[in-house]
Amino acid sequence: MSTSENEKSARRFASDGIGPVLPGNLQPVPAGLPDPEVLARMANEFFTALPIAHTVIPGASHAADAARESQASSAGVRLAESSASPTSSLATEEQLRALPSTLSAADVYSQIPAGANTIPLGLPGGVDATYFAGPAFFSFLEDIRPLVSYASTPLPMADYAATVKIPTETELRALANSFSSTAVPEVPESPIDLAAPQVSGAAAQPSSSELSIGYSFLNEIRQLVPSGPAPTQIAADGLPALSLSSQPFDVQALRRDFPILQERVHGKPLIWLDNAATTQKPQSVIDRLSHFYSHENSNIHRAAHELAARATDAYEAAREKVRHFLNASSVREIIFVRGATEGINLVAQSWGRQNIQKDDEIVITWLEHHANIVPWQMLCAEKGARLRVAPVDDSGQVLLEEYQKLLGQRTRLVAFAQVSNALGTVTPAQEMIEMAHRYGAKVLLDGAQAVSHMQTDVQSFDCDFYVFSGHKMFAPTGIGVVFGKLEILENTQPWHGGGNMIQDVTFEKTTYQPAPGRFEAGTGNIADAVGLGAAIDYLERVGMVNISRYEHDLLLYATEKLQRIPGLRLIGTAREKAGVLSFVLDGFRTEDVGAALNRQGIAVRAGHHCAQPILRRFGVESTVRPSLGLYNTCEEIDALVSAIWNLKQGHTSL
Repeated sequence: MSTSENEKSARRFASDGIGPVLPGNLQPVPAGLPDPEVLARMANEFFTALPIAHTVIPGASHAADAARESQASSAGVRLAESSASPTSSLATEEQLRALPSTLSAADVYSQIPAGANTIPLGLPGGVDATYFAGPAFFSFLEDIRPLVSYASTPLPMADYAATVKIPTETELRALANSFSSTAVPEVPESPIDLAAPQVSGAAAQPSSSELSIGYSFLNEIRQLVPSGPAPTQIAADGLPALSLSSQPFDVQALRRDFPILQERVHGKPLIWLDNAATTQKPQSVIDRLSHFYSHENSNIHRAAHELAARATDAYEAAREKVRHFLNASSVREIIFVRGATEGINLVAQSWGRQNIQKDDEIVITWLEHHANIVPWQMLCAEKGARLRVAPVDDSGQVLLEEYQKLLGQRTRLVAFAQVSNALGTVTPAQEMIEMAHRYGAKVLLDGAQAVSHMQTDVQSFDCDFYVFSGHKMFAPTGIGVVFGKLEILENTQPWHGGGNMIQDVTFEKTTYQPAPGRFEAGTGNIADAVGLGAAIDYLERVGMVNISRYEHDLLLYATEKLQRIPGLRLIGTAREKAGVLSFVLDGFRTEDVGAALNRQGIAVRAGHHCAQPILRRFGVESTVRPSLGLYNTCEEIDALVSAIWNLKQGHTSL
């Protein structure tokens, strides 16, 4: 690196508030942190475990290079034949980025030009600890991720420990949070569960036995970082910092997290394609429920004893996780209910009864689940209001021009699904909400079929209410959520009356709790709310962006395969779809197709899916509905397609 480049790098790090790492540029040890020797050792171990295979530091000894090459050969990784002397040519970031993304980790080094088996760190003064916690490294790591192996060989750092900056408490916390949630080594078991149960609802940390060799230093780092929800980290360039959501999506590793996927049905491995009805539960959620009942079980908010405090902490921690997951502005906007159905009824019977009058109008769409039709019919019948329905086109997409024609001065509420449970249509929610708000209408968005498949931001949507069910996002049954804007909730009277939702009761008058307490009468579903929090932890570790991308690719694969089957007609072909594939098969009743698939261990839904109006819009009373989740695979789609082909051809093996 030239002097001018050194100066540019120094200025860049200075502008980030970090400062260049040069000999003598050591910072004083912040209060409460270990002495420099401990931090230097931890830094050594951190760099040793970095997930960059075979990085060579200019100036490292030839003996260390020989040891690295020996270890790499035993791992089946081919290094370039030249030695890593200080004069060796270096593979630049540009060269690595230009390599084909389809290369396996084992082939990477055979593709790097001869004499270039190193990745230049490109920083003044040797190795810079802050580089590995900054946006430049995160960006570089993302680009070369397909080219490197997590089974990296040790990186000798003893000669460079003296040049490592002593991190501040803020830097160390960011480093520990980002690394401990991302650097998962290749191990035969499922990924580390960072949210295993712990007392008082705090996210538990893995035991030392859960950390692979070379990562033991993480325990010491974690001891320096207060427990609690990890904040969303934003790098200096405004981009999200590295998190597990940026890890490669490993569906086979995820499948090991779900014990029921090892089940056999009629002697065949279970293929669960009924995710729109309910999702299976990862071991971390199962364990969290067991831990709650074993160590925390108590009623909440009402007692001074220890178990009540633990249960209350766990329950309210789950509420905060929901708030963060939806990006709501306050935990006071999060109401726990039994599910999306109860959530819609709560809005209808509280806000609706209070605000809907005679001749007012409520607008829904043809796509709705019965739970988003019947409560509004009941309310309209009681109040003398009108229910108006926005039509869909032949692909199953809402006709926005017709929807807009239904909106007017009498429109008080619009309620529609973010994703259709029967067709998989993703509605243009943002646009529909904006259109409704122009007329002063409130909007309820039904997110039951969306929350486990795509990122949801209620502030970005600007919806007034949002509802979903936990069991459709890998949480237990019997738990769900209503989000409501705080100013609306505070001016809405409760629906259910009883204990826990009151501040004071006399025979003359009752004073209610502020939101959300006023809407949570009686003893809530405490354990399953805690389980919902564990499910959110799991989804956030996997990463909603990863999930959306993977499921979209799987949907395209399944759609193409199913369309090849003669006589199979897909119902719902909107351009924007989530993982639902409703179909009918000429000559076969849907229940017979479902039964035949069941004999092959394939679980699908066959029926009207509690969405009779939309199916009748397409001239059918029922469909076969495979629906996808994050743990499904192309091989399972192949098995589904093969079973349908066999059914059509009359194979008796079915």
